[in-house]
Amino acid sequence: MKKLLALILAALMLLACTAALAEEAEYPEVVDGIDFGGATIYVYDYWTASDERKAEPTEEEQAQYDYRDWIMSTYNCEIHQIAKGDWASNVTELTNFCTAPDGTLCLYILPPDFVGGPMANDLLATWNDRDLIDLSDEQWNAGDIEFMTKGGNVYGVATGHSEPRQCLYFNKRVLEEAGIDWETIYDMQADGTWTWDAFEGMLKQIQKDTDNDGVIDIYGMTGSNVDMYRVAVFSNGGSFFGFDDNGDLVITAGSDETLEALAWSKDIWNTYGYQQPEDGSWDYYKDAWKQGFCGFYMYQTYGGFNDNSEMSDMADEWGCVAFPKGPKGDTYVHIISDNITVIPNVYDDDTVNKLAYIYKLWSATTPGYDDEDAWIGNKYNFTDDRAVDETYAMLREADHSASDACLYIGSINDVEGQDFLWNLGGSTPAELLEAKTPVWQGLLDKFNGKDQ
Repeated sequence: MKKLLALILAALMLLACTAALAEEAEYPEVVDGIDFGGATIYVYDYWTASDERKAEPTEEEQAQYDYRDWIMSTYNCEIHQIAKGDWASNVTELTNFCTAPDGTLCLYILPPDFVGGPMANDLLATWNDRDLIDLSDEQWNAGDIEFMTKGGNVYGVATGHSEPRQCLYFNKRVLEEAGIDWETIYDMQADGTWTWDAFEGMLKQIQKDTDNDGVIDIYGMTGSNVDMYRVAVFSNGGSFFGFDDNGDLVITAGSDETLEALAWSKDIWNTYGYQQPEDGSWDYYKDAWKQGFCGFYMYQTYGGFNDNSEMSDMADEWGCVAFPKGPKGDTYVHIISDNITVIPNVYDDDTVNKLAYIYKLWSATTPGYDDEDAWIGNKYNFTDDRAVDETYAMLREADHSASDACLYIGSINDVEGQDFLWNLGGSTPAELLEAKTPVWQGLLDKFNGKDQ
């Protein structure tokens, strides 16, 4: 009731002061010397079918229209954000444009899965050392800046906080029936003692053959084993790929941290995981989790925290924590997967400077509407306060964001999934790594420009 009253009061206060905030909002200081001469600038994403404005916008939408009109009027340009290609083809559109530029001023927004090719082929302009933007400003996502940095240069950016990805849900009823106070999991997360060992101890306590027929009835966990293998690696301070001192992308999956994480997570999954039945579909775990016979669920945040999520009709109440820390890890992490904005490497330095600045303005929060808690939305409707205030809020921060350099050479499924993580259940990590190395090395040689 207390939280409900607080939310109602906050909503009323927001309605009362929205207009005042908008009126008092200050636009950025005008930078002299930027004039696009009436040119049109395109921000090519892969989801906006039309950028036609609403006939009856909300007050906040109208404020954004007004702010963007100010940007275009002040710097003498017209800006359109609209889809060029789709999720997979926008990178082709970028490549085609770089091959035969026609003078259009544009930026492209790419899924992270497709940035490697353009980086390897020098198709992207750099964002660092620009006169008009500072990449250390809080507008820019530090985790994605790190991800898009090669040889000291930043080749793409993202704004705001990352959407948390891998997380560990728990079924409150199942844990309580196993004699576990689920609040203690949040407490351990808060004090830094939520570790692999603590997690494994709970899995042992949960898993049971309740009727002594030799068949497990309550499983420790279910979910996406590939998500668990991957986040276990980064939770232990490991990685699959990284840059060496010469700036070359190399295989790092043979490190002690990575091999330890893969061996441990494989054992956990084989021992406590409810796995795909012979007649089950690949996403069998989604329905199994909702049926309520598993204690933990390895998945991503959109499965529970988003509107109309897969768990919206789940009968049991659930909570959520970060994946536990490994013995060689120093913090809780998830693996980021954010869209990246790039500038085609076809313009002179002055034009790149101006495009970077105009995108800084365009992608900024509308002045007067920079509510720090806007990300919460209605997440309190789905779960308990601590899942939102402690877990989700923590994982949004850059300190808890890990980036997987695999995306420089291909998709997660194509590179890390096939013939490696998908087969981890039947082989040792070292054996699979040895078998996969020649294929990976060929991809790395191509990225590093050594396949000639």
